[in-house]
Amino acid sequence: MRYLAAMLLVPALLLGWVAVQEMARRFARAHPELGPFREEGGGCGGHCSCLGGSCPKAKESTRPGDGTRSTATNR
Repeated sequence: MRYLAAMLLVPALLLGWVAVQEMARRFARAHPELGPFREEGGGCGGHCSCLGGSCPKAKESTRPGDGTRSTATNR
């Protein structure tokens, strides 16, 4: 019985998380003034061995609207 419950619960949680991400994307599209939707793990979130202020995943990104470039920084 526990096996059956786990088989149903795990996919349900996964589908629930996918639904939450889609709702966040829709909200970001409806409210562009709040900035772009940031995917989980898409930048330097402290999980990429960011030590001493340097991050190997730091990339240049363009901020919407002003045409300037900024570099992702460690937070």
